[in-house]
Amino acid sequence: MNPPSCRDRLEQALVRIADPSGEGTRACLTVYADAARAAADAADARTAAGTSLGPLDGAIVSIKDLFDVAGEPTRAGSKILAEEAPPAVADAAVVRRLRAAGAVIVAKTNMTEFAFSGVGTNPHFGTPGNPHDRARVPGGSSAGAPVAVADGMCDIAIGTDTGGSVRVPAALCGLVGFKPSRQRVPTEGAFPLSETLDSVGPIGRSVADCAKADWVMADAVMAGEEFAPLEPLALAGLRFGVAEGLPLDRLDGTVAAAFAAAISRLDSAAVDITHETLPLLDDMAELNAKGGVLSPEACVIHSDRLRRRGADIDPNVRVRIERGCTVTEADYAEMMRERADLVAAMDARLGALDALVMPTTAIVAPTIAEVAEPHVFTARNAALLRNTTIVNFFDLCAISLPLFLARPGALPVGLMVVARNGHDRRLLRIAAATAQLFAA
Repeated sequence: MNPPSCRDRLEQALVRIADPSGEGTRACLTVYADAARAAADAADARTAAGTSLGPLDGAIVSIKDLFDVAGEPTRAGSKILAEEAPPAVADAAVVRRLRAAGAVIVAKTNMTEFAFSGVGTNPHFGTPGNPHDRARVPGGSSAGAPVAVADGMCDIAIGTDTGGSVRVPAALCGLVGFKPSRQRVPTEGAFPLSETLDSVGPIGRSVADCAKADWVMADAVMAGEEFAPLEPLALAGLRFGVAEGLPLDRLDGTVAAAFAAAISRLDSAAVDITHETLPLLDDMAELNAKGGVLSPEACVIHSDRLRRRGADIDPNVRVRIERGCTVTEADYAEMMRERADLVAAMDARLGALDALVMPTTAIVAPTIAEVAEPHVFTARNAALLRNTTIVNFFDLCAISLPLFLARPGALPVGLMVVARNGHDRRLLRIAAATAQLFAA
């Protein structure tokens, strides 16, 4: 029996997006039905002719609402930008690369306004419900992306990750989320949050065979690399460091049980597990207490909007931008110098390890109702982003793999596997082997 055509798969995705009983209107803010049909038909024609643009040809892809698409304003989850932003003059770099590889771009997905939280709520365009419990948040800031993947609206979702915005929603929704090394994928044409920390990465379905997963192909295409199937590394003898201290502090019961089970499974596969104390994390916390890098950079981007239309910005986002506006230029410059030293020190510290491992988030997905309270939102946001921000701060690469090892029916938990900057392909090979182990 022949596999379904790209057009058939696209039509099924469009039906799911349009389903009034589903999450499509909250997950997908712009739907490119006509353009996607034309792209799907072109992919099917190439298949019929025995030609291909590559392994991503005919894959159905969604893109986060902050990527430029020529001829339309880039909203970045904001009603201000929806009203004021001029039409983009060209597609974002990653969008151009995806189209050139034959990807069928079906929709732009919802997000936290300006990409500035890990919770995933949006008061302007609605909050898509978590696929495992619709009363819970999907995680952010790439909030619509995991819902679109899990609910069959696309094969792969492309998001951005400045402090965890790919990995957090992947973890909370039981999917795979990859944050590459910052320089790996161009951010040209992606509405910025922090030019120092922004990176672009994919979210895909949980599959044991990560080596052939669509999201791995999407990463290669966006990075401008020739795709080559990944060969999983043998896990026996690999050196995995469990990050002690802050990354394991105050885990909720579901996360703690799943993480312990994952470490036990890795240990049974003869992975060399060591427990690593990292005083550099205290140095990071001290620097961030001075204002950090992200918030001051966000203030520079949004100061005019904050002044003119601050009341129209999500209050949970606005307060974080305002915090960055209190940092002086001299303090920011000093923090950047300190961070550069810490990045180099962490790279050296991880030289003896194949990977660092920790829970992706300290908690499972909170309910939409509970984060309606500002003080609860702040606490849950901090718990969701606490571990993932380590990776961005220290300029590393990381992947979140889903864990369902605690008990059947438990909410999803993510295992974050972290590697040094530039070691992306080796990390993906380690992830492929780890995912196969967990699926066994």
